[in-house]
Amino acid sequence: MNKKILIVTSEFPPQPGGIGYHAFHVAEQLQMHGYGVTVLADQRSKSGEEEMDFDKSLKFGVKRVTWKSIRMFMYLNRLILLFRLIKSNEVVLASGKFSLWMVAFVSLFYKKKYLAVIHGSEVNFKKQLLKKSVESALKQFSTIIAVSQYTESLISHLNLNTIVIPNGYDTKKWRTEIQAYQNLKGYPKLMTLGNVTTRKGQLQVIKHLPKLLEYYPEIQYHCVGLPTEAKGFSQVAVDLGVDKQVHFHGRLEDTKLQAMLMAMDVFVMLSKETETGDVEGFGMALMEANALGIPTIGSKGCGIEDAILDGKSGCLVAAESVSEFQEALYNILELPEVFKAEAKLWAETHTWEEIIKQYIRHMEI
Repeated sequence: MNKKILIVTSEFPPQPGGIGYHAFHVAEQLQMHGYGVTVLADQRSKSGEEEMDFDKSLKFGVKRVTWKSIRMFMYLNRLILLFRLIKSNEVVLASGKFSLWMVAFVSLFYKKKYLAVIHGSEVNFKKQLLKKSVESALKQFSTIIAVSQYTESLISHLNLNTIVIPNGYDTKKWRTEIQAYQNLKGYPKLMTLGNVTTRKGQLQVIKHLPKLLEYYPEIQYHCVGLPTEAKGFSQVAVDLGVDKQVHFHGRLEDTKLQAMLMAMDVFVMLSKETETGDVEGFGMALMEANALGIPTIGSKGCGIEDAILDGKSGCLVAAESVSEFQEALYNILELPEVFKAEAKLWAETHTWEEIIKQYIRHMEI
């Protein structure tokens, strides 16, 4: 099993982004299974030092497109690099909208096995020109891998060879010696991890707090992640009189994140589709919380439906329904140990060690 595979991705660590970490874990696992792996990705920091240090630690090759202030030069260099790299690889996997366009174009010149991974937003554009361009690109791939049933449904009308392979979680992410923070007050304690944006749903949780306070007067809500829209959301909390219950922590390194997450009663992600079509394709943070035994509450109508085993690892609710949220929270808090055990069992079925077997099966067909 010595096939060479090229992974073309629009994001890649050490910079944040779910698509990037998905590509990283696929690359890492394929390398461990004997594949020759090369990743083509952009340098996203100006100096490139972060990427250089990170890439040195990897057991597979990473080719970076050097950062340029004029983006068109980066697009051109990326295409040139792709033409060079594709010649020596048998399988090409594209992830992220720019990667889909590029690889689809290059596929016109080289006969390879082409696979695309779709996460959600890149196949849900509201502007017809963007939507049609992505759909046209997808038709050049032999297999489309959707990360959730919801994501698959977004392209069902195209009648392409589509399969669903859920995201995996990294068993190395959490460390066994980390202890939960003991000084966090309140009950219940809720957390959302992710970029503070409309899509991730922090604002929706804040809007539910006035009603939840009637039943849980000590409730506290913690938001961890890039504070993109935190200022505006904070003002909403003030206007609703719940500013003392809402805490924005910004980005946290993994040990601090784990200690805080372990102190939570419930992990929450009430994701909503934005006006531009940006949508949650799966919700890997939910699975990572489950791995620590933290039950989850997530929204229906997006990829989160695949990330929660409803009534077992957590509960699915309509994002805007405070009554459904209240009921879900009550059910979890009534049986915390049962939900904790089920959450861990659910996470164990989604480790990358298990998920990668599905990728390999379809690459070998």
